[in-house]
Amino acid sequence: MAPPIRVLEPFRAPLTPYSAGHRGIDLAVRAGAEVAAAAPGVVRFAGRVADRPLVSIDHGDGVISSIEPVEPSVSVGDVLERGSPIGRVAAGGHCADVCAHFGVRVDEEYVSPLLFLGGVPRAVLLPLSE
Repeated sequence: MAPPIRVLEPFRAPLTPYSAGHRGIDLAVRAGAEVAAAAPGVVRFAGRVADRPLVSIDHGDGVISSIEPVEPSVSVGDVLERGSPIGRVAAGGHCADVCAHFGVRVDEEYVSPLLFLGGVPRAVLLPLSE
């Protein structure tokens, strides 16, 4: 997906591990578009989950990204660089052929993918008074 990246649906953290939320972001993209690795890593999964094609990449340090629906052009164990092609957006998914869902887990907890894409400004703590 080439910049600029447009987010159709933001990350919404669930209150508990089993409650409702949106555990990733939906990126505007059409079926057939090429998808690239967001960061270097090793392909951890490339196949189907719940009838949707998906690619998961282990980036090390407990960070795993997943994107779907993506028909993979990679296999488990493939080593990737940032920008390496991983497949093409497939038809279907939960947003009817206009998006791909991108999720990131750190130590098995879902976090906003924007933390890794530069879309969330870094927090700066300031003193209350001088």
